[in-house]
Amino acid sequence: MKDTVIQKLNLGSNVFLTGGAGVGKTTITNEVIKTYEAEAKKVAKLASTAMAATLIGGQTLHSFFDLGICEDTEALKLQGKFEIPKKVKKLLAVLDLIVIDEISMVSAALLEMVALRLKQGGFRGVLLVVGDFLQLPPVSKGFVDVAFAFESAVWSEFAFEPIELTHIYRTDDVAFIELLHHIRFGFVDEVVHNKLNGLIKPIGEDLSNTTFLYGKNISASRHNKEQLEAIEGELFVKEAQVVKHKKSLKDHEIKRFFQDARIEEELELKIGAPVLFSRNAWNYYNGERGVVVNIDATYVYVQKSDGKVVKLEQVAQHKTVWVEKTIAGEKQMVQEEVLSIYQYPIKLAFAITIHKSQGMSIESLVIDTNEIFAPSQFYVALSRSSNPHQLTLIAPKKQWWQLAYVNPKALAFVKGLGC
Repeated sequence: MKDTVIQKLNLGSNVFLTGGAGVGKTTITNEVIKTYEAEAKKVAKLASTAMAATLIGGQTLHSFFDLGICEDTEALKLQGKFEIPKKVKKLLAVLDLIVIDEISMVSAALLEMVALRLKQGGFRGVLLVVGDFLQLPPVSKGFVDVAFAFESAVWSEFAFEPIELTHIYRTDDVAFIELLHHIRFGFVDEVVHNKLNGLIKPIGEDLSNTTFLYGKNISASRHNKEQLEAIEGELFVKEAQVVKHKKSLKDHEIKRFFQDARIEEELELKIGAPVLFSRNAWNYYNGERGVVVNIDATYVYVQKSDGKVVKLEQVAQHKTVWVEKTIAGEKQMVQEEVLSIYQYPIKLAFAITIHKSQGMSIESLVIDTNEIFAPSQFYVALSRSSNPHQLTLIAPKKQWWQLAYVNPKALAFVKGLGC
């Protein structure tokens, strides 16, 4: 499928790579990026949130296009940011590919600002937008009706060629895959109702091997704190290390990056505490579970379920910008790190929020259904499970069809793709 995406991009087509959870969208995206970069082509890796951007080693759309805190083109005019900065214009002129991940979280207004900058900068490359509109929607303030990227007139102007991935790699349980498909599309009949009821099971007293999935940060934090306190032994606090590569970087910018990239300023651990790996590496994957077996000044040792012990050191998440530099006598646009934050790539596994679990495959899972409050959130939660036999749902106060709610505009769009 990677070759199909690259072929369409090389022919000059913009591509919309989509599909449900666990179908390999991120894997193929990273393969496309590697192929382009191996050919010395310039790629901008972008997303609407810092958390999504860091997963592909990139920047937020607002930062890259110098949009400030503006929410639409009118705000750009009011805040004096309508004209494209020279640095952005130079960069857009040399880029071959722009990748926008988690496109479902990009609003129509944000896509219009992106389109404006591309026109102002004379962008001649291609776009690869990635995501599933039946997952997390754009963030909206208050009760304002959300406007998806596909609702903007510029979406049709980009003429995206849709490529849909359908094979789920996260689990091979056919019955569960069918259930996920129904929940993704908000379909709940008597059969689905009964299958979901069958996932309501008693929660045992020993929670050391179980991850609770909550809709709210405060609930996940409380559960982690309570369970960590119940473990006897010394509490180790691992502080994140901050390296400023640009002296002018303000404290509030660093604080914002901590929050947006979901990095723990102080990671609290104990020997015996279960943890989830929070990124992919050659010897562990995002969402894989382990237990802390030793901690010293430099390393945290985590034993996985296969018995192997991973020796972890702090790894960096970078905030980057594009700058113009003279290399071998020629001016070029290159990516430069302005901030690096080093922290261990693990999170306490007692609990995590649905939002922070994006991209994870979790073996043993309990979902608090009473904290589901947004369209498609229930699907995102369910689809984290890599083993439905170790999946438990807390009995909901609502009806299942109310939890499996899908935004009707997103539903109509996805059904109309005809991939």
